Amino acid sequence: MAEQRRVYLDHAATTPVLPEVVRMMDHYMLEAFGNPSSIHAFGREARKGVEEAREQIAALMGANPTEIIFTSGGTEADNLAIQGTARGRREFGNHIITSAIEHHAILHTCEYLEKEGFRVTYLPVDKYGMVDPEDVRKALTPQTILVTIMGANNEVGTIQPSAEIGRIVKEHSNAYYHIDAVQTYGNWPVSVDDLRVDFMSVSSHKIYGPKGCGALYQRKGVKLMPLVFGGSHERKRRAGTENVPGIVGFGKAAEIAKNTLDQRIAHNTSLRDRLISGLLAQIDYAQLNGHPVKRLPANANISVEYVEGESMLLNLDMKGVAASSGSACTSGSLEPSHVLLAMGLPHEVAHGSLRLTVGTDNSMEDIEYVIGTLPDIVRRLRSMSPLYADKIKGHAAAPLTPAEEEHHEDV
Repeated sequence: MAEQRRVYLDHAATTPVLPEVVRMMDHYMLEAFGNPSSIHAFGREARKGVEEAREQIAALMGANPTEIIFTSGGTEADNLAIQGTARGRREFGNHIITSAIEHHAILHTCEYLEKEGFRVTYLPVDKYGMVDPEDVRKALTPQTILVTIMGANNEVGTIQPSAEIGRIVKEHSNAYYHIDAVQTYGNWPVSVDDLRVDFMSVSSHKIYGPKGCGALYQRKGVKLMPLVFGGSHERKRRAGTENVPGIVGFGKAAEIAKNTLDQRIAHNTSLRDRLISGLLAQIDYAQLNGHPVKRLPANANISVEYVEGESMLLNLDMKGVAASSGSACTSGSLEPSHVLLAMGLPHEVAHGSLRLTVGTDNSMEDIEYVIGTLPDIVRRLRSMSPLYADKIKGHAAAPLTPAEEEHHEDV
């Protein structure tokens, strides 16, 4: 019996760790295992690895290595940027601007700060999940201390006009500008100077590095209140012994991403476009979510009417295909995606959504396998759907349009 094909299309949730990264981490777990704060040779070797990684991670975003703070991941980096700014700049105002489609690491942190008296503006998005920079300008007030808008949406892949938003923030306010770049960093070109950001959150495991490691870019001279107190690690900005294996692995992954970014984008875009065109051609009552052009190279998010997203996921899993119905961080929720609802999708359509995200380990044969598998799953699930039966029946019984009647008479 032939072994079933396995296809991983959930790279927005996490990526496999590259072999070069594993080898680098192995050395720092088995041999260079010293505490980087120790002054002996073991400690100095670990410190050297941490500082080299800091340079590699900074290089991928055009930053100075001293502007990098290591964290436990993107969520902590987001919290440090938002809470650290709110508490560090409270004397200048209490207003924060964000968007309705942010990751919950942003939204829940803002909601928490509202309970402490901060005021938060949640900007709407258009049908593609795009923030209008003019809405940012209109929302700015003398009390605004922070604008935090993601670089690209983690569910639908829409790439935001980050540079334009940065220009507006800097020309019309004294607010700090933060980007949650967890989905863009290492997968799309980012430059802290071009985007005019004060803070940028990034994560290791989205770029073929290990989980449990991230970083926050903090522009030199920008004020930030720490969240964790203890030793003087990370220049007193984040206390705690550094996760040396994770950090050196992250650094290696960033170095590889910098050297291969163009090839990575071309490869993923080719697979993504074939996946989208193949599925939409074979599945009726399906649509692409997110911007048709300004979207992450790896992201394909589709809604299939009259089918539950979770049912498609389970059936794909039985066929060896790993996908997602949205953010992996909310996979246990029965609520429809807040991102899709903010884009104006009805609840029933949002419930039938799939996020398929390709990676460097995928081939065109993987994509053709999914194109040959998912339409059959949808047909089978719809055959059990009374709503779809009513739709087909209604469609068949629908009165002819004047143009159709004319064509009918001609025939």
